[in-house]
Amino acid sequence: MLEKYEQTLDQWIESIVTSGDDDALFASGYLQGHFAVVLAEMEGEGQTDMASLDEKMKVCLNQATRELEDPDYLLVANAWQELRSAILA
Repeated sequence: MLEKYEQTLDQWIESIVTSGDDDALFASGYLQGHFAVVLAEMEGEGQTDMASLDEKMKVCLNQATRELEDPDYLLVANAWQELRSAILA
């Protein structure tokens, strides 16, 4: 399942690099780093379910509220929702 998450991320990033604007590129790059950390944690803990991914990404997005200005945070939160939808598709 983790491979599916990674493959979906790669496809999603590729589509943004191809057709995204500067905001989308920023948000996807920021999210990509956090997503990679989350997947590594999940692998180490033997977790592969979507509920675990959601919970860990929630923690990352909470951290992002302290790191980013509100407009940038909204870009990242929306990017996560797009990626999440792609994973669930």
